[in-house]
Amino acid sequence: MDDTDPKSPSGPRSRRPAVTLGLVLLGMLTLAMSMSGTTVALPDIGADLGASGASLQWAVTGYFLTASSFMLVTGALADLFGRRRVYRSGAALFTAGLLLSATATDVLVLDAARALAGLGAAGVMASGGALLATTFSGPARTKAYAALGTTGGVGLAAGPTISGALVGGLGWRAGFLVFAAVGGVLLAGTFLVAESRAAVRPRLDVPGAVTFIAALALVMTGVTQGPQNGWSHPLVLAAFGVGALLLVVFAVLQRRSAHPVLDLTLVRDRRYLAWTLAGLTGAVGFAGTLTYLPTYFQGVNGVSAGEAGTTMLLLTAPVLVAPLVSGQLVNRGVPARLVIAVAMGLVAAGNAWLTVLAPGGGTGPLAGPLLTIGIGTGLANGIIDGQAMSLVDPERSGTAAGFLNTVRGGGQAMMIAALGAVMLSLLQSRLGSAGLAARVASGHLAGPDHARLAGQYTEVWHTVLWGIAGLTALLCLTVITLLRPPHSTPRPAKPTTKHTETPALTPTR
Repeated sequence: MDDTDPKSPSGPRSRRPAVTLGLVLLGMLTLAMSMSGTTVALPDIGADLGASGASLQWAVTGYFLTASSFMLVTGALADLFGRRRVYRSGAALFTAGLLLSATATDVLVLDAARALAGLGAAGVMASGGALLATTFSGPARTKAYAALGTTGGVGLAAGPTISGALVGGLGWRAGFLVFAAVGGVLLAGTFLVAESRAAVRPRLDVPGAVTFIAALALVMTGVTQGPQNGWSHPLVLAAFGVGALLLVVFAVLQRRSAHPVLDLTLVRDRRYLAWTLAGLTGAVGFAGTLTYLPTYFQGVNGVSAGEAGTTMLLLTAPVLVAPLVSGQLVNRGVPARLVIAVAMGLVAAGNAWLTVLAPGGGTGPLAGPLLTIGIGTGLANGIIDGQAMSLVDPERSGTAAGFLNTVRGGGQAMMIAALGAVMLSLLQSRLGSAGLAARVASGHLAGPDHARLAGQYTEVWHTVLWGIAGLTALLCLTVITLLRPPHSTPRPAKPTTKHTETPALTPTR
């Protein structure tokens, strides 16, 4: 049954707006928790399935790859075939992927299942926001989107802690099963939501979408497999070469397409480009630490998954609160350029400060740097979207949002893959064994050499953290430069000419 209202240009006004809002918020909460929570289970997964290195890393990388690269496609499909239909399909794929993950007995099956869950997540995220847009209007829509952002922050912050508790108490499979059960609730809830689709059916740029997905997948494959197969391995070189070539082809296709999946002309505005690059702050300075630090805690310090997840609250909790602060600062007249400079500076400084990381150091010394990174990331998240979207015409808002989210999501996926690859390469060069390096990076340091391996793993973390700090600082300088006010050309001074003032005439009576 199609509930589309032909009198509405964007579809129906739901008969159950509260149900629609609750469904979309529950989906965002679940996806955010699943994203951040899986990382604490990696050591247990690796031990149970006998996996380490690149094969284990794909359990995280594959999810982020499909979620970020398919976001553009699922958004267009939602407008074309119906937002509710795509949301339902996404929820079904997400649930199926989690069920397969929970029952996997081989790491390759787990990797494929996680990629399937990421594909479903793309459908839920892309169509969830569209459902809110067609259900609410005016101030109610603003409040709904604010609630969506807050819910995402809550899920991101609580994910490691809740997943850590599930893994510690019931095992790693329980975490996937719980999220799969919520996915079933999402699927059932779609039957209470009205359907809507775009009044003018958009054309899907199939060649562009396929080229983009293939290019990103190949580049990430090269990054992930490099440490295991060797950076000069023919397959790794081929992945990088073909991936780079496809990115060039993609750029050409987008310039020639009448309906590009990613409008590259947006970057001609240097201010929009600046805010898009600022969107990489979380990808560069936050995502990698969130992904791999729990494994360090469990492997080096021997803490449980639950304890590691609780420690990660120092990093994730500020992301929930800080966006409100930065939004208020900009609304009260503080220049957005200054706020983003401070935010990115905090992320860079926090990563440099995190080099206090040491075996057996405890949580106390890490509180300062983790809070600093989280606060900086939260401050940036609070203003990036609003500032970027204010620079484009309303009729291009969908395209601009898609570009921003694609760069941010793709950057996050790429950074997670690159950081894992760099850590494996550095460990391998120090330990002289690819197999041992993979086990250490997966958190398996038990044995008589624990102290030596922990020291080597820590030194690798220090090197990586200094690199992240430098890259974030460089990104900050680039953003500040692009946001600089335009130089005003001084007007030539008018020549001063002496003249005699005429006295006012006194009117005669």
